[in-house]
Order: sequence, then C-alpha cells, then structure tokens
Amino acid sequence: MSSSVEAPDLVCELDCVQGVVDALTSVRWKRLQDAVVEISEHGMVIIVEETACLQAKVYLQREIFLKYDYGARGRPRFGLSLGLFVDCLNTFSVPGRSNTLEIRYPGSDMQLLLRSVDSSNACIYAEMRTRIPETISWDYNFETAGSTPMSFTVKSSALKEAIDDLEWPGSSIQITLQPSPPSVVFRGEGHGDLQIDFNYYAHMDLLIAFSCDRQISHRYKYKFLRATTSNIPSSVIRDNRGSKFTIGRGGMLKVQHLVAVAKPSTSHPHIDSAGYQQPNRIAYIEFFVKPEMEEDNVNDS
Repeated sequence: MSSSVEAPDLVCELDCVQGVVDALTSVRWKRLQDAVVEISEHGMVIIVEETACLQAKVYLQREIFLKYDYGARGRPRFGLSLGLFVDCLNTFSVPGRSNTLEIRYPGSDMQLLLRSVDSSNACIYAEMRTRIPETISWDYNFETAGSTPMSFTVKSSALKEAIDDLEWPGSSIQITLQPSPPSVVFRGEGHGDLQIDFNYYAHMDLLIAFSCDRQISHRYKYKFLRATTSNIPSSVIRDNRGSKFTIGRGGMLKVQHLVAVAKPSTSHPHIDSAGYQQPNRIAYIEFFVKPEMEEDNVNDS
C-alpha cells in the first residue's frame, strides 16, 4: 500500500540569519515570551503581545529570502516560544560567514524544521515544536486621527537615549505634538519631572520628519513605551535609519523601525528582472501601544 506525503506549506531559504535574529531580538522584551507566526505568499509575520496593551509585529517579506516556495491555502498560523526560536536561529549564525538556512513547515508532527544547506562537511538540523495559537487577544485597529497624520520620525539612537533617560519607576510618559512651534515633547513624572523637547527646526538632524496640524497629547505606561526601543541591537542603532511615531485615533501609538537584515553580497546577489542589484533587504517592525485613559488628555476626536 502506498501512502501519499503532503507537500509542506512553506519551504524557504535564508542567507541573512543574523539580520533576522536582530529583528526578532528587537521585540523580545522578556525572557519567556510566546509568539504567533503567520505565513502567506507575501512572507512571514511574527506577532508578540503583552497584557492587551502592547503588540509588536516583525514583517519578513519574501524578498529577503533566497528561495520562498509557498503552497498553502489561506494564511496558516502557529505558535512557538520566541526566545527558543531566536536561540535556535543563533545556532545557524556564524560571525563573518554567510550561511544558508532552510526553513520548512510543517513537519510530520507539525514541527518547524530548520537545516543548514551550504556546508558539505556538516549539517546542522533542528526541530521546534509548535502549538495551535490562541486568537490574538486584541485588535489594534489603527486609524489615523484626522486628515493630517500626527507623526514624527526621529533618529533611532536619539529616541532610545531619550526614552532611557525618562525612566521613573512605575511612571507614565506623556507625548505631546504641537504645530507651533513644531515640536515633540516627552515628559516623565516620578519623584520629579523630566522633560525632553525635540524642536523640529532646531533639531532637524535628529527630528527627521514632522507632521501635525493641531496639538495632541497622550500618556503611555513607561514600561510599554520602553519596550519599543530597549531591545534593539546596537548594530541596528548604529545603522540609524530613523524610527517613526504615529498617534492614531484614540491615542493608539504606532512605532515603526526598519532593520537591514542583509546588504547586497557577491555570493548571493539579488538581481531583479531589469538587471539591477537590489539594495539592502529590510525587515519591518511595528509596535502598537495603547494609551492610558486620562480625562486631561487632549482628545483627537
């Protein structure tokens, strides 16, 4: 009797393992942390959240992969330990070398299978148990507040330094955008007050972009705001691409980072149909932070 073997939902190859580790480390704000992985024809999305107040997504678009064979219907999801996944990926990352990793899902027992494929002398192989994920507990439903986006882009290193400096135990941070003079104010309260101002015209080297047509102000728990920057690897901070803050309807805060997971290489050049080598391959990271509900907030209704 012959038995048929179902084709996997996904078989892909990756030559920028360390870059993906950097991207996933950026959303790893505690030691024991579960994640949901969603796969589609467009790539992978890794989702983590905390107490229905903080959610982060890492987008690994199919363009960052050397090979991406997707055969599933719909968008399969599975859960796993984020820390274990990062540690497992680190096993396949050798400093100073470009290593190709094959990722396959699912295995015969719904495992995530990882295997090195570019060494003739040895092969590293790993299996990770997955679980059926619970429904993501909250829908961030991000909507812009009005016709003009309430947003600003600041250099990542300056942003991380500012948020680190605002630490007060158990405190919250008030973020205020005002159009005249165009500026962003971070204000922390604890045993005393600490305020950091980014004036657009005075700090254009740090505050790269600014969009605001009316004053708006919301408070956020410090520990959630800090999680949006505290775990970004120093190599990513040095790249200093800039981080974008957008305040949406109801005060929902969206923080976006770009991580270069790989630079163009001679060993695995990515050439498009027109014959041009692609620029750095980028992972997109988004954090969503719910505001603290306070009557004295300047509403954006």
